[in-house]
Amino acid sequence: MAKNDRAAKGKKVTQQLFGAQGLPPASGQMKPFMDLTNDYLFGEVWTRPGLAMKERSRITCAVLAAFGREAQLKGHLKGALNLGLKPAELRETLIHVAHYAGWSTGVIGLKALDEVIAERAEAAKTAKKAAPKKAARKKTA
Repeated sequence: MAKNDRAAKGKKVTQQLFGAQGLPPASGQMKPFMDLTNDYLFGEVWTRPGLAMKERSRITCAVLAAFGREAQLKGHLKGALNLGLKPAELRETLIHVAHYAGWSTGVIGLKALDEVIAERAEAAKTAKKAAPKKAARKKTA
């Protein structure tokens, strides 16, 4: 697969996960690394046949929780919710992980999930307040 194809596929995946921006912009020493992340990880690995994106997302959340990568876990929990995974599915995933990777892993993961859910609720509330009000219709006689 050509690099441009991988880059485009990676961008599409990251936009589905993380919103219109995709991966955060990078510069300096991080730029080549983030290009590899987009092109190979998201453009090649995440688009392989055999697993749906929701499954890959759920596995990614489980692995990040197991390794205690809280910052990355939060980003991928947001992505999992963006893909349509339900909070209850993610909760059960994290409870399951806790029994194999350590109880504190579950605590950290579930706290991260609570924070992500709260942030989403607050953002939705803010967006609703910022949305223009529909003009009241005039009644005609």
